[in-house]
Amino acid sequence: MTERLDAPWMHREDIAELVAALGEGNARFVGGAVRDTRLGLPVKDIDMATVLLPDEVIARLKEAGIRNVPTGIDHGTVTAVLPGGPVEITTLRHDVSTDGRRATIAFANDWQEDAARRDFTINALYADPKSGQIFDYFGGKADLAGRHVRFIGDARQRIREDHLRILRYFRFQARFGSQPADTEAESACSDLAATLKGLSRERVGMETMNLLGLPDPAPTVRRMAELGVLEVILPEADPQALADLVACEQAQGACPDALRRLAALLPAQVPLAEQVASRFRLSGAQKKRLAAAAARDGEPGDPHALAYRLGIDSALDRMLIAGADIAPLEGWDIPVFPLKGGRIVARGVGAGPEVARILHRVEDRWIAEGFPDEARVEALLDAELESRSA
Repeated sequence: MTERLDAPWMHREDIAELVAALGEGNARFVGGAVRDTRLGLPVKDIDMATVLLPDEVIARLKEAGIRNVPTGIDHGTVTAVLPGGPVEITTLRHDVSTDGRRATIAFANDWQEDAARRDFTINALYADPKSGQIFDYFGGKADLAGRHVRFIGDARQRIREDHLRILRYFRFQARFGSQPADTEAESACSDLAATLKGLSRERVGMETMNLLGLPDPAPTVRRMAELGVLEVILPEADPQALADLVACEQAQGACPDALRRLAALLPAQVPLAEQVASRFRLSGAQKKRLAAAAARDGEPGDPHALAYRLGIDSALDRMLIAGADIAPLEGWDIPVFPLKGGRIVARGVGAGPEVARILHRVEDRWIAEGFPDEARVEALLDAELESRSA
């Protein structure tokens, strides 16, 4: 019996219009949308493969009034901008040459040849958009059913074509895989781990953060360490610290957070955290938060005081990494300090550094007392000014 794919997203009106524009038999759904539908997971991105050349795809979409963007035209990809979300349409391809970082491709018209250049069997499933018929050239359906993440063909060859596939393997293993893992895949990743050094830091950082954002990446990260892969991309990492954090997050119902997991992996050293942030090409805000987590020293202390000084996210980072209870921060809004420098000047203090010193001393007492009301702040200011004049 022929197995068929069927899901609500396949019956969207805009998808039907796209399929009609491309022509019957000319395109198939491929990759994540097919894989995730079979697993009963939400489909975020829809990709299609087509026998049509990119110029023909563009011409047909224009004729049908479908807005399109040549997002990766050199590699055969055109994005159809649909009301329900974009769909990437890529002409069938085969590799002419690769150097582990980029590939020179040629367009093809053979579906199996296109499938053969993909990374894992579970990502090389195609589905006819009208009949739903699934085309499986390398045993992807069986691997998906068995939660077996396996490279297509020779694992080493697939990695030599694109070194980032090492990290992609571990991300897919963490998301879809089961134990025992594929021995050929692990052996190839271990033997070729050093090739990751040739990739851009941004690509490595992005793939690592994608892995760390999964529900529980700790067992996979530990396995990466055992296979010598982790030391190539993050030699400072402590897999046990990540496992402890994930356990604490799960026990307290905290959402997975890739940046917090990265902070847990690193020792509490601010310069190192900033170095890793730069290495992974993280944003300025991410770098600041990573450094704040690295500044931890012992117990985090009062959660409200910590959140006031660092912000909610950084306070949660510090507390969860330390294994502390985050319940006090649930639904808590950071208060606004009600005292301004102008009020101190109005009380007879000359404008200048002394105003800032008084402001900070009163604020410190206000925090220590648990953020009392404005009347208490006024009393604290009175006491500070009296001590100053004594």
